[in-house]
Amino acid sequence: MVFWKKLTQDERKYRIEQALHQNVNFATDASLGYPASKLDERVFYNDAPFLKDAPTLQTYVANPNHIGCHTLGTSEKAFSGTQDIEREVLNVIACDIFNAKPNNFDGYISPGGTEANIQALWMYRNLFITHFKAQLNEIAIVASEDTHYSIAKGSNLLQIDWIKVPVGFKTREISPEKLEQLIVEAKNSGKKYFIAVANMGTTMFGSVDNPDVYTHVFEKAQVIYKLHIDGAYGGFVYPFSNQQSKINFSNPKISSITIDAHKMLQAPYGTGVFICRKGLIENVLTQEAEYVEGMDLTLCGSRSGSNAVAVWMILFTYGPHGWYEKVSILQMRTEYLCKELEKLGVDFYRHPYMNIVTVDAQFISKELEKKYDLVPQKHNDDNKWYKIVLMDHVEVEHLTNFRDDLKHHLYAEKTM
Repeated sequence: MVFWKKLTQDERKYRIEQALHQNVNFATDASLGYPASKLDERVFYNDAPFLKDAPTLQTYVANPNHIGCHTLGTSEKAFSGTQDIEREVLNVIACDIFNAKPNNFDGYISPGGTEANIQALWMYRNLFITHFKAQLNEIAIVASEDTHYSIAKGSNLLQIDWIKVPVGFKTREISPEKLEQLIVEAKNSGKKYFIAVANMGTTMFGSVDNPDVYTHVFEKAQVIYKLHIDGAYGGFVYPFSNQQSKINFSNPKISSITIDAHKMLQAPYGTGVFICRKGLIENVLTQEAEYVEGMDLTLCGSRSGSNAVAVWMILFTYGPHGWYEKVSILQMRTEYLCKELEKLGVDFYRHPYMNIVTVDAQFISKELEKKYDLVPQKHNDDNKWYKIVLMDHVEVEHLTNFRDDLKHHLYAEKTM
């Protein structure tokens, strides 16, 4: 680890106070040109005693705007202190977790994984248009049927087709033969440029795509492609549970990665991360944003600096070893649940390095769904699966209670 370490509470507090001191202070500085201020003090109490020991809340009240991308060129100097915090976060995630080389990536803390995925699609679409003179009808997104709905949103917004690749019902794995067939058909119908989205932990199943399946098929078909990894769910799990993973920037064919901090990392909702290799994000530079120092390379524009501080606080509270330990505990709880389901003869899917267990719907009653807030794959009569996510608040006691209720339900079904 180059950038990631565990800091004491005093060290964390001092670092954030230092960053806020470098930012503009709307309460004391004569800042006339910004359409912003600190949060309204009649509603948000900026002199509350507890704030002095709550660096993230201090940042929330100070209200820094992290508009733009702070890994490339210049940025709004009024918020330079917390922009440095964001860069420290990106260094940890890009370099220490996903094996990028220092200063060889760009990225930003986004308002969630949905935007980060669309940012990637937008970036590659523009790259194909700018550098290859591609037409929209020549570009296609390729992703599995289990892919997050943000890809469908991106397809609609950007007006490029999504080629949906089937997966096995029990394995949730992409069929290489079907993928190859779809790419040949797409190529024959005029598609020349492909944006592949490989999943590192699908939302419903926690399944992990093998990105080599995509690249092998694309290279065999001799087409131009870019490969994006959607690690919105699994990005803070899979690299720790599978330390032999090569789904990172050590693979030269992977160009960008999305991670969500508001899932496993337990940051506030609306906190995602987008990271890409150098030389790509310029394809979405909005030159019309001339009043923004450094202009803008993000989809959202203005975004809260407090989200970056929240992620920084979590990462530097745990440190790499503390985070590995947390993930390991969740893995053990997941394995416990799987063993109990096996004893009951219940069919389920679980990727061996993830903490989601998806149970065949035929074993789950409506009473169990309601009592344990189980999430169906589809909110209609065609539902085939329910998922259980082993998050930090899910303890063994919850799992044993669920097991006992499930056992009772299955026994009652047999005796009817």
